[in-house]
Amino acid sequence: MQQKSYLAHPVPNWSPPPTGTLLLVEDNPDDVFLMRRALKKSGLEMPVQIVTDGKQALDYLSGSEHYADRHQFPKPAWVFLDLKLPYFNGFEVLEWIRADAANQHLDVVILTSSPEERDKETATRLGAKAYLVKPPTTQSLLGVFHQFHLIPPTPATASQYVLP
Repeated sequence: MQQKSYLAHPVPNWSPPPTGTLLLVEDNPDDVFLMRRALKKSGLEMPVQIVTDGKQALDYLSGSEHYADRHQFPKPAWVFLDLKLPYFNGFEVLEWIRADAANQHLDVVILTSSPEERDKETATRLGAKAYLVKPPTTQSLLGVFHQFHLIPPTPATASQYVLP
């Protein structure tokens, strides 16, 4: 049985990681489309679940309300989180994640249109692993996924998107 590759160009002596679900918290359909396209171009394959506001994010992560069925809505391995969201903003969602025992170890990547240094500093203080300015590019996603050890290091996987 041949092993499925997660990379467009497999690297010798490297084993693909276990699959995991990516939760994309994004209220703009255009940004959802761009994220899906960047993921596809990165060569990585993973299930993506999408929620469109801060309340849905908290419900999904806690497995409550509409998201109680973990077969249909699996617990994510990664969260890509917009900052400007209805109901609860991205920082409020990130604070909740870090305070919740069941979710505090999730890898959270901020995906936002804000290049503001103060937003990056707040994201770092609250425990975000990386900060990407929209729209995501193949190179920025590869940099983040390299940090999560989903792909082997290459010159294309720069660490410029990773927060200290």
